[in-house]
Amino acid sequence: MAFFKRPVPNTFCGRTRREFLWQAGGGFTSVALAGLLAKDGFFQQAYGATTNGPSANPLAPKPPHYPAKAKSVIFLFMYGGPSHVDLFDYKPTLFRLDGKTVDVKTKGRGGEKNQGRIVGPKWKFKQYGESGHQISSLFPHLAECADDLAFIKSMTADSPIHGSAMLQMNSGQILSGSPALGSWVNYGLGTQNENLPGFVVMLDPTGGPISGAKNWSSGYMPASFQGTVVRSKGTPILNLNPPEGMTDAVQRELLDSLQAANQEHFATRSDNSNLAARIASYELAYKMQQHAPEAVDLTKEDEKTLSLYGVDQPETAEFGRRCLLARRLVERGVRFIQLYAGGAHNDSNWDAHGDLEKNHSYHAGRTDKPIAGLLKDLKRRGLLDETLVIWGGEFGRQPTAEYAEGTGRDHNSYGFTMWMSGGGIKGGASVGETDELGSAAIEKPFHVKRLHATILHQLGLDPNHLAYFYAGLDRKLVGVEHTSPIREIIS
Repeated sequence: MAFFKRPVPNTFCGRTRREFLWQAGGGFTSVALAGLLAKDGFFQQAYGATTNGPSANPLAPKPPHYPAKAKSVIFLFMYGGPSHVDLFDYKPTLFRLDGKTVDVKTKGRGGEKNQGRIVGPKWKFKQYGESGHQISSLFPHLAECADDLAFIKSMTADSPIHGSAMLQMNSGQILSGSPALGSWVNYGLGTQNENLPGFVVMLDPTGGPISGAKNWSSGYMPASFQGTVVRSKGTPILNLNPPEGMTDAVQRELLDSLQAANQEHFATRSDNSNLAARIASYELAYKMQQHAPEAVDLTKEDEKTLSLYGVDQPETAEFGRRCLLARRLVERGVRFIQLYAGGAHNDSNWDAHGDLEKNHSYHAGRTDKPIAGLLKDLKRRGLLDETLVIWGGEFGRQPTAEYAEGTGRDHNSYGFTMWMSGGGIKGGASVGETDELGSAAIEKPFHVKRLHATILHQLGLDPNHLAYFYAGLDRKLVGVEHTSPIREIIS
């Protein structure tokens, strides 16, 4: 006891007894606080996405933060990097300078350059609709929808390399491990259809994009939010059918057992989110076995509709089927659908490093009519107003040639074009501008984050408050800094 009665404060590891007790007490109270927060579900939930009881379905419909203008999203992803200066960003100067070497700063797969040989556009431009949008002759069918399109002509991204640029366009980050845009949408809103996935991905028949499934991964969210690859022909969803001998009754019994286990788990522990997510995934797979084949059955569509999408023509049949399937999925309440035009590498996608004319003639030729058909079909059915359609790639292309000969262009993340339609978007609008060569954004540059913020905003989600708690932080699709939607194209 004499130890505690000494008038001179004793020290422990350089601290007084009073400091030691104060710090230890602070630590113990934080442990108690953590326990109380865990009991309330703080570490398993975030804004707009909570689980309140046993078997809570993480994909159950949730109210938006504010009234939404769109219910669903169709993202037409032109993998490889379409050339904006040959498609939608009209640059008369390029025609005059064709073949000449000029001072222009570029950065792409070939590294950084300060000079380059100008490649003039190989297709003519013409104004269409009341909006007067300048559209290349590569898209004659889409041009008929000019007044339904809103162009963003000053998009920018952080990387001119396919892998990281793809991840940023799809997840907001140039590194893997973050949830995809479709995962964020379904996390924030849930799905309106309990028989089909809330996030659907349709790949090009030549293969998937670089980085593969990372582009539709749920990242640090439960797997129930990840994208599901759906095919327009054959078995719609691979590895979905049950093992031989597992009847419908056996599957139902298994699900009932899981539900009972979840009830017991919920009664004894506060963290039931992961188990509930797994059960929801099993239930969804069980239901999809019955409903997925019907969703992709295009035989119920009339000849006029099939022709509208180009399904009756060899060049456009494949992409046309996927665009038509996208409309059918939207009708059935699927929240987010992503279609890839182009896959694998080189000329199998829009990555025109060699012969630009051959590459873009092929890819535009197979997608123009189906995309226009999708917009027209959605509009005539009254679905375009509530469906947000997005077109674009991971970046654009340079105004200069990549090699000493040929028309190929290198990657361009400094300034490129995307367009949006429907879902509360102002048709006929155009915002942003690149320089006279189309090499970089100079007026109202919009980072990929602004595009993501616009998509969430149109769906009724606040991009700066939609968050998921992970590793001690509130993670957001748009990052930590306040990000505003592109209001110039919102009606």
